[in-house]
Amino acid sequence: MKKLIIIALLLSSTIYCKAQQDLAFPFQGGGPVMTRFFTDSLTVSPEIIAKKATGMAVFKFTADVSGNISKIVIYYADDYLLTLPVIEALKKSTKKWIIPNKENFHDFIIPFSINFNKPTTGVAEVQKAAYAFYKMRKPILAKDQIPLNAATLLPTVVVQYDIK
Repeated sequence: MKKLIIIALLLSSTIYCKAQQDLAFPFQGGGPVMTRFFTDSLTVSPEIIAKKATGMAVFKFTADVSGNISKIVIYYADDYLLTLPVIEALKKSTKKWIIPNKENFHDFIIPFSINFNKPTTGVAEVQKAAYAFYKMRKPILAKDQIPLNAATLLPTVVVQYDIK
């Protein structure tokens, strides 16, 4: 009888236990809206198109209660050239962020992947230009520890552009 009572208490107490707090998606409208916002807002520069630049860029930024963005930090980028349109798109997202309750500020980490669509003709030239960019790129790397505290990792935003 004692075992049954103990098991019942343990089972009932697990209902109230949680390892993490469930949060609403931190962008107004949810994940698909955030992805669409960034793919629409991020303007790939003519220089990126000309160099056939591709790669990743990972950013951390802080949002306040009003959704304003501050402290944009580049954690990693395959090249500085890829970071410029991402920073502009992040600035456009001001007032769209929702932070958890009882916080004045919250940190978010968001990765971006920028690639070109496969061309239908001239594949060899495109491959040669893409390899030339890859050889000449200068990655931005974190040289020291990065304290994350209570940062939220957001899904990767994939941006595809056409080679003209």
